[in-house]
Amino acid sequence: MTVSANKAGSQAILDPYDYDFHEDPYPYYQRLRDEAPLYRNDELGFWALSRHHDVLQGFRNSTTLSNKFGVSLDPASRGPHASKTMSFLAMDDPGHLRLRTLVSKGFTPRRIRELEPRVKQIALEHLEVMLDKATSSPGATVDYVNEFAGKLPMDVISELMGVPQPDRDKVRAWADGVMHREEGVTDVPAAAIEASLNLIVYYQEMVAERRKKLTDDLTSALLEAEIDGDRLTDDEVLGFMFLMVIAGNETTTKLLANAAFWAHRNPDQLKPVYEDPSRIPLWVEETLRYDTSSQILARTVEGDLTLYDTTIPDGDVVLLLPGSAHRDERVFDRPDDFVIGREIGSKLMSFGSGAHFCLGAHLARMEARVALTELLTRIRGFEVDEDNAVRVHSSNVRGFANLPMTLEIP
Repeated sequence: MTVSANKAGSQAILDPYDYDFHEDPYPYYQRLRDEAPLYRNDELGFWALSRHHDVLQGFRNSTTLSNKFGVSLDPASRGPHASKTMSFLAMDDPGHLRLRTLVSKGFTPRRIRELEPRVKQIALEHLEVMLDKATSSPGATVDYVNEFAGKLPMDVISELMGVPQPDRDKVRAWADGVMHREEGVTDVPAAAIEASLNLIVYYQEMVAERRKKLTDDLTSALLEAEIDGDRLTDDEVLGFMFLMVIAGNETTTKLLANAAFWAHRNPDQLKPVYEDPSRIPLWVEETLRYDTSSQILARTVEGDLTLYDTTIPDGDVVLLLPGSAHRDERVFDRPDDFVIGREIGSKLMSFGSGAHFCLGAHLARMEARVALTELLTRIRGFEVDEDNAVRVHSSNVRGFANLPMTLEIP
């Protein structure tokens, strides 16, 4: 069944720019799965797939559902120029496979493992500041995002790349600026374009410096990566760095905040985690399922695609909705309940699937595990001030810009 929102102004089930949708997309997803598993929004010019089976097959069908124009619905983020800043997110094979293979030579599991002690150290540095503020006066409120969840992932990526400590605050601010969207605005705002340019110029200068003198960081490792004489160009290294700072920073920040928020909402689920910290990875996985950071990813039809007795023309945009797929009652028992320890396994699509499976999945999981472990070992509990929590507004990422809370400290 296909349902369309027409240009005359009928109520759209799905508008990724609508602030009400950002506040709670799940009732909209339920309608899509029930009424329009293949949905068409004529005004914004996209199709959408919401059921788990369809989203999974969409991720795995990298031939008909192309990445060549990137993964964002934003018009200014699409087109051949997307590959300049989004690396292999905006490429298909064989170019994508070549680039991914070369990047993997530098971005290795061993490098991620060796980074873990430093991740713990960075987490503790931010935690100490946050805990000091929490103990400054009885009932003091701290902003979990500004003090911890928003700082750790960016600092970890900067550490990995070799960004100097004094520059990290401005790099984080630019990364946040790239993603922000105003309500109802479909074009990329001038502030986001300016933030993107600032990041690109900064990383261009970093790459130029490493060309002159290599160091022991990921930027240098990417410049040194080689397979049978083939190396990454400066633009390709730059594209991967931009991808890391946007995709890696944003999604992990949102993962940490979403984990805290839903644990606050479901204290019965968190109690066993306090008692047995080995369950923290299960907390991370259920957060990824229940309220994933990456809610919407775009693909471009290559050739014709027929679904639900409807032919989608060549060149049309199809949105894959993992946020909806993870709440599909056809796949998950009681999908709208937050249940730490439920069986998820390969049904999770927070990091995609198939040829474009996220290279940073292991890093994100490690960061979240370390961060939440260090947090829980230093507090006895926390309460979120929901009235003053502020969500981010993005066409594809879901999470919090501010998450004030009070901490119970031993």
